[in-house]
Amino acid sequence: MRYALVLAALVATPALGQSGPFSVDGRGYGNLQEAVNAIGDGDGMVTIAPGVYRQCAVQERGRIVFKAAQPGKTILEGVSCEDKAGLVLRGRGSQVDGLIFRGYAVGDHNGAGIRTERGDLLVVNSMFLDSEQGILGGTRGTQRVTIERSTFSGSGKCRDDGECSHSLYLTSGTVTVRHCRFQKGRGGHYIKLRAPRVNISDNIFDDTGGRQTSRMIDLPEGAVGQIARNTFIQGTNKDNAWEMIAIRAEKATYPSAGLKIEGNTASVAPGQRVKPAFIADFSGERLLVGQNTLAHTITPFASK
Repeated sequence: MRYALVLAALVATPALGQSGPFSVDGRGYGNLQEAVNAIGDGDGMVTIAPGVYRQCAVQERGRIVFKAAQPGKTILEGVSCEDKAGLVLRGRGSQVDGLIFRGYAVGDHNGAGIRTERGDLLVVNSMFLDSEQGILGGTRGTQRVTIERSTFSGSGKCRDDGECSHSLYLTSGTVTVRHCRFQKGRGGHYIKLRAPRVNISDNIFDDTGGRQTSRMIDLPEGAVGQIARNTFIQGTNKDNAWEMIAIRAEKATYPSAGLKIEGNTASVAPGQRVKPAFIADFSGERLLVGQNTLAHTITPFASK
């Protein structure tokens, strides 16, 4: 994704037009929350005109699509609802398409572009920039979260008490992350998932511009599914440089037997002196580790 080019193309102020920048069924609203409230418990789409908006919204009901009229030219910036996120989603379902979220920070250091609290979530063609968290939240059980063709850059934060925020941190039933880019982390993990089933495939993890980052992928309670065809580049400025992927490092909530890890490529940036483990397995279960292409400075597997 051409991060710099996309940002350079953004206009500085909203294109209001005659009907307002937030449109539902052809009717314009001047405020994002008003547009969300207009859908209520129904199914609907909020189309957002190009511009930079210091607004936020809470979805309490319904199924809502939040869609940029021109993908990559609509920014929600800095203003958090409920001291949580730009979009707080707890309706029956949500979709986010083509939006940019930038500059979120809140009192508990968990400021996010999106906080998902209930309902399935689909995020496509979106960007999460320079925030404490990119996407945070989730509901244990049957919730499905899918994130595709999106970028996470400049996210994460670790505090003096040792607690960290992450680029993507979800507690859900099934999480799919495909064709995304993770880069320039500012602490914590790039992906941390407390979910029984995951599909993390065809992504790029470029940690060369990271600062005080930890693992590329952390599945702290275990999971099944797959980690496949991803590209990993380990940076030099790490808080934890020893493990690139960690399985069940905290507790044995979910089985991990049969988790497939195959077709990935991993390397380390020049100057990295630690020889990291590509997979650090704390589960003691039989993972299905296939062929992965690793630099000679990476240990393929470590059992903890």
